[in-house]
Amino acid sequence: MLDYAALRAVAMVVQTGSFERAAQALHVTPSAISQRVKQLEERLGAVLILRGSPCTATEKGEWVCRHMEHVGMLETELFGQLPALLSPDQQGQQVTLHIATNADSLGTWFLNAISGFATELNYLLNIAVDDQDHTADWLQRGRVLAAVTSLDKPVQGCRVTPLGSLRYHATASPQFMTRYFTGGVTEARLAQAPALTFNQKDRLQHQWVSKVFGAPVVHPTHWLPSTQSFVDAALLGMGWGMNPHALAAPHLASGRLVELVADTPLDIPLYWQVNRLAADKLKPLTQAVVDAARGVLVQ
Repeated sequence: MLDYAALRAVAMVVQTGSFERAAQALHVTPSAISQRVKQLEERLGAVLILRGSPCTATEKGEWVCRHMEHVGMLETELFGQLPALLSPDQQGQQVTLHIATNADSLGTWFLNAISGFATELNYLLNIAVDDQDHTADWLQRGRVLAAVTSLDKPVQGCRVTPLGSLRYHATASPQFMTRYFTGGVTEARLAQAPALTFNQKDRLQHQWVSKVFGAPVVHPTHWLPSTQSFVDAALLGMGWGMNPHALAAPHLASGRLVELVADTPLDIPLYWQVNRLAADKLKPLTQAVVDAARGVLVQ
């Protein structure tokens, strides 16, 4: 038999980040939480929680957390039909669902999808942000139940739904274009013009350059881990960057931004992958994500 008191303790420590806050949430003492976690770890012969500030889950601990999300969704459905089963200390408890997406989706369309789901149903959301080429790893490691990803093949144990393509434009301010690209954009000039890069995982600039010129170009770059900062930095003339169409379009229309090379958008296909065990319970979320995506992404 599974020790659900111990499993719930592990999940709550990870969710709240500490044994003390987990104890408050579960209405027990910190020593009781510590004992439950310790006994479960000894039984499994594996560390589930990395003690720190905050406490985080190991890979095996993440699987415990995802299992408790499944249990929480089942309990929510059951209690909706049989509310008398609820004990007094369970009143008001909500299940937190873990989902991953890329920053540009979160900054353009994804929030519209999840906000409706979160307000209509009794769930809380924990959104992890990573590059679209890497969010599938979160699914594979059991860290999330669903993810927006560029991977079109189903992660093991997941269902995949095409969403459309997030369109990007290589953009810069007119002043930046005059400074670096008078006479046109060439590989030699790109090697001197500073770009804007989200982080070390961001390959959009290289993909665009390879598409337009046939090979990547090594160029200087500013590092800006923010979707909106990309647009702002381009407007301020700091560098050129790959900006999502939804954010760049108004500035392109007004002339405050221009494309480095006209009519050379870069389309990145996106997919919604969801754990099969949770897929039926998350149908409303999947539908919301699909509807929001198809209203913004290139089909």
